[in-house]
Amino acid sequence: MQRSHGEAAVRFHAGRLKGLRQRGSAKAQLPRVGDVPEVVFLNTSGGLTSGDTLSYALEIEGGRVVATTQAAERAYRADQGAALVRVSHQVGAGAWLDWLPQETILFDRSNIDRHTVIELAPDAGCLMLEAVVLGRQAMGETVETLALRDRREIRRAGRPVMIEPFAMGSAALGQRGAILGDARAFATVVMCCQGAEDALGRLRDVLDEEGVEAAASGFDGKVIMRCIAKDGWPLRKQLLRAMAVLRGNRPAPRVWQI
Repeated sequence: MQRSHGEAAVRFHAGRLKGLRQRGSAKAQLPRVGDVPEVVFLNTSGGLTSGDTLSYALEIEGGRVVATTQAAERAYRADQGAALVRVSHQVGAGAWLDWLPQETILFDRSNIDRHTVIELAPDAGCLMLEAVVLGRQAMGETVETLALRDRREIRRAGRPVMIEPFAMGSAALGQRGAILGDARAFATVVMCCQGAEDALGRLRDVLDEEGVEAAASGFDGKVIMRCIAKDGWPLRKQLLRAMAVLRGNRPAPRVWQI
């Protein structure tokens, strides 16, 4: 069967584009949205299934860059092994990255293996988001079988400051009472920088979106928020409110806005 393979890599220096590489189904758009550069990655294949590979990479040498995805990524039925997704971002001295991809929607019998690594210089910072939705409620979709392996890492000067190996399989779906309850969407948000803990109180003040359960903690130069929701829509509204607090009320990426 046909498989899709894509790679998109972008490099910025002091807020100016210095390199762009695109191959296969992966593309990177650079909309003009203000004084902070924005990168919108997209997968033109329309989704992921067995044997597909997708790679996004961003290198920042000074300044701030916002990176996101054009739409929710979709993982479809995969009966012949996993789709592989690799995300690798490097944030240089004094630079900042907002990595804010839109949701990943997992359909029944999907199989995805994703590994995200953000490498920070000693004085760099980042905001990282990852959100997953189990099928589309409005379409009456039910997910009964899946395989998700989603490893996230943030390193500073080569040393790990957050490592989160996450795995979910069909057995977990059958134990929702102990894991997700009646929720079908979940997300993690991490801000990593010196003094990140100072934002904890303001973040907790907005964790009251109806239909969402959320909690946040702050320690050792990190603030972490986790939330679950009954559907992707209330989850998105909660994420937008949290992003506004953690990004100093900067507007969300244009593709995110409601």
